[in-house]
Amino acid sequence: QVQLVESGGGLVQAGGALRVSCAASGRPFITYAMGWFRQAPGKEREFVAAISGSGVSTGYADSVKGRFTISRGNAKNTVFLQMNSLKPEDTAVYYCAVPRKITTWGTRDPSDIGSWGQGTQVTVSS
Repeated sequence: QVQLVESGGGLVQAGGALRVSCAASGRPFITYAMGWFRQAPGKEREFVAAISGSGVSTGYADSVKGRFTISRGNAKNTVFLQMNSLKPEDTAVYYCAVPRKITTWGTRDPSDIGSWGQGTQVTVSS
């Protein structure tokens, strides 16, 4: 079982920036593919960004492309989501995720996610 712990998030004005972080643990010799999803009130959980275990490959939802950047940290199985030019519609709970197939990156369907973090709130005021 993979455990995910997120940090960061908070309240920011439109146009501002925030960074959220996630650390995964559970299987010491495996490098996980990881990603971020978000869920706004009354809406379904949606894909935001994904990154391969090597960090070479990344993917983004069209709504965040050019504004958000996903990256891996130096520590094994850590990932960051840098969010710039934030908009009120980016307001949501952001969840770190590892797919069921833990080394297959690019998973965009929440039903293919095997492990979720507890979520961190990001609020963008207008």
